[in-house]
Amino acid sequence: QVQLVESGGGLVQAGGSLRLSCAASGSIRSILSINAMGWYRQAPGKQRELVATITRARSTNYADSVKGRFTISRDNAKYTVALQMNSLKPEDTAVYYCNTETTSGDYWGRGTQITVSS
Repeated sequence: QVQLVESGGGLVQAGGSLRLSCAASGSIRSILSINAMGWYRQAPGKQRELVATITRARSTNYADSVKGRFTISRDNAKYTVALQMNSLKPEDTAVYYCNTETTSGDYWGRGTQITVSS
């Protein structure tokens, strides 16, 4: 089992920036089995969608809608993943979820709300 705790959500004006962080914890065996870490989001009335992922080797993947504005990073020693979000738009408003991919399955955080006002 892996537990994920997100932090850093909130309200921001369009054009502003926010940084999300997620810390993973659990048994040593579970933590060491973490491969990819990432962020997903779900807006009201919409399906959850990928925002960005990063592998243990720090290979990244971004949704087209956030390329050039968001940057994902991770600290393998601390088992944390962060998402720097710049030039935020109202359409970025959603609940953002941290995700980890392990050998025993995927785990999700509880989510943190991001609201971007116009």
